[in-house]
Amino acid sequence: QVQLVESGGGSVQAGGSLRLSCAASEYIGSSYCMGWFRHAPGEEREVVAAIDSDGSTSYSDAVKGRFTISKDNAKNNLYLQMNSLQPAATAMYYCAADRRLNVNAIQALRVMRIFEYWGRGTQVTVTS
Repeated sequence: QVQLVESGGGSVQAGGSLRLSCAASEYIGSSYCMGWFRHAPGEEREVVAAIDSDGSTSYSDAVKGRFTISKDNAKNNLYLQMNSLQPAATAMYYCAADRRLNVNAIQALRVMRIFEYWGRGTQVTVTS
């Protein structure tokens, strides 16, 4: 069973940047589709970005052009670089991974809520 541990969250002023990391307990390179989603209090969970086993990426319209998902297979790490942050981005951010569904990054945006493995999240707060 894969363990996922997020880090890098914190408080930042509007317009600032943060880089989230997700450390996986095993090799994530060739089999897993991975991604980030966020959950704000009183809101629905929102898928943010995905990266598949080939390295292709996909983003929600809300973050496209400002967030970048990447992974380092050698370190078993997933990243989310978040730029031009706004208060609406305030949420708990979760890392997710799956190898059962065999989806690409675009498909992952639709099915991430049923991904096999989730982390416990890291809080991001953006102040105005």
